Amino acid sequence: MQKIFVCAFAICVMSAINANAATFSAGVAKVDITNDDAGPANDRMYARALVIQQGDTKAVLIAVDAVAIGEIGYIKHDYLPKVRAALQQDLQIAPEHVLVNASHCHGIVRADSAELTIQAVKQAAENLVPVKIGVGVGKEDRIMENRRIKMKDGKEIDIRRAYSMPPDHEIAAVGPVDTEIGILRLDRMNGQTLAVVYNFACHPIMGVASGGNTADMTGFSSQAIEDALPDGSAALFIQGCAGDINPAKYKDFDNPKNAEALGNLLGLSVLRAMKKIEMQAEGDFKFVQEKIELPRADLAERIASLEGEILQTVRQLKGTNLNLRAFLPLMTKYNVNKDFPSYSAQHYLHEKLVGRKDLEQLDTENRRNLEAYIENVHTMEQLSRMQTNLALLKLHQGQNMAAGKRTVAVELLGLRIGQFVLVTFPGELTVQIGLNIKAASPYPQTFVAGYTNGYIYYAPTEEQLRNVGGAQEDSDCILAPEWHKQFEAAIAELLKKL
Repeated sequence: MQKIFVCAFAICVMSAINANAATFSAGVAKVDITNDDAGPANDRMYARALVIQQGDTKAVLIAVDAVAIGEIGYIKHDYLPKVRAALQQDLQIAPEHVLVNASHCHGIVRADSAELTIQAVKQAAENLVPVKIGVGVGKEDRIMENRRIKMKDGKEIDIRRAYSMPPDHEIAAVGPVDTEIGILRLDRMNGQTLAVVYNFACHPIMGVASGGNTADMTGFSSQAIEDALPDGSAALFIQGCAGDINPAKYKDFDNPKNAEALGNLLGLSVLRAMKKIEMQAEGDFKFVQEKIELPRADLAERIASLEGEILQTVRQLKGTNLNLRAFLPLMTKYNVNKDFPSYSAQHYLHEKLVGRKDLEQLDTENRRNLEAYIENVHTMEQLSRMQTNLALLKLHQGQNMAAGKRTVAVELLGLRIGQFVLVTFPGELTVQIGLNIKAASPYPQTFVAGYTNGYIYYAPTEEQLRNVGGAQEDSDCILAPEWHKQFEAAIAELLKKL
């Protein structure tokens, strides 16, 4: 496969609705899609639907508690075309007016989730009522952290349960987060809230103490919001640029996993921000869909390089006199009392009095063996990260070679509901990309959603892809580095149409 230097960019479909000073109607519904055959469920997973109508035009936002829309997880590739076809036939909702976002929780959903999603949308469409709309921004900075770690040697790794953390003394810096919560609020004409759409960036992968099937933190946040709203209301979580954002203290080994606590914090932050939103009865309603071709990576050179690095790293392993059974008690002993680890101080002083250094020499040897063993452990941890990422690179090289073309087609969607502006992408965008788009947008309340209308793995920045093979985001990726500039340029053009 030859290297890719350019991307074919084509706008395939563009649909725009522009009805200034027009009123809205909306309806909501949710259906349970939890797979109870997959084992005990800690909490429930849902497909939530919000149907919005202005004049003769309808659109639907669907929030699904699932890992992805196709490609990985339990929702298959036929889900999106099946949902769109049914909604077009039965409700006259154009396919380009259907937005389906996966929260990216790792819960297990039912095999018939497409049919259940269609059911939710139909229920929402049957219950349309006149609404006012408003947009606002909340803040949450307690529940997430950037999982990419910048090392003093210039490389980047990240925090995963698939491999270990590096030694603290090798860490130089961490990456950014996006503390903004984008909120669209829809109220009935009597002032009661019908629906809340909230956009935030964080992997919902904390888990729960029971180990049961779970919608994770964003499932809990939506439930907390709905519990505070009138019966029949719905809170739709729209996942943002969470590619390199983990729950806070994701690698905590001292406390049970508790996604509910994080979700409650997020839900309360949404409710707090909602109170400040000013509502309007009229506003713009626009949808723009574009399809572009982005360049696939040729990872052969990086795979060969990483295999060479692994061989070099293996050679760093040194012979050691210790095994795990001997190491653990020695390590404990030499940390409990660094001055007199092998016996009481009395015997050390006695040996010094009579001119002997037996214990002192034993300690020197033991410390040397401990250091060698610890160096081997750090080397093995490094190897585990490299091997894990090498497997991802090989997987995606195989996929790119089998694709039969040098590009991958992706769908972008832009929507404007009043002053609420949202742009979408099917991959796991890293947080800096979302921050870039927001900063460059002509609209002050612009938000970005990944994991929408498909799935194409991670989508890191061009700079992050220079680290390819060092972290999951740059290993679990099918895109060539130049995709990034092309994507942001495409989004800039899409925003102009809104």
